[in-house]
Amino acid sequence: MAHNIGNKENPMALKTPPQTSDYTMHQDVKDGKNVLVCTVGKTVLLYDYRCIADLHAMLTAHGGWMELGSADEQKLAKDGTVEAWGRSEHNPVGGWYGLKKGLRGRFGMYIPPLMEALGLAEVTHEAKGNKMRAK
Repeated sequence: MAHNIGNKENPMALKTPPQTSDYTMHQDVKDGKNVLVCTVGKTVLLYDYRCIADLHAMLTAHGGWMELGSADEQKLAKDGTVEAWGRSEHNPVGGWYGLKKGLRGRFGMYIPPLMEALGLAEVTHEAKGNKMRAK
């Protein structure tokens, strides 16, 4: 399933769930793999493109709201959160959707607003403790 996420020259502009920080996302190919390139200031994170369809399928099966639980790679993710699923050996890729060593976390921060912009999910926009569910 292809989504119009933009390219390097024309990326999609997004805001973090609390609406406090701007970042961009675009699609690219790296080492023969479709990736999502997430740019936050000068920091560039990479996520496996298939996380969009996989996360949507998991949320659809889950049925209700799920806490985002965003955390850096070096920190443990809270059980039962989108972040924990995005690095679990039980997800469809058997581990991290984040592809850049040291910066593989924050799945629960940067992927949910993209899903919302694509019309695939609803995301809450509180100061903290945000949740999402499939649309």
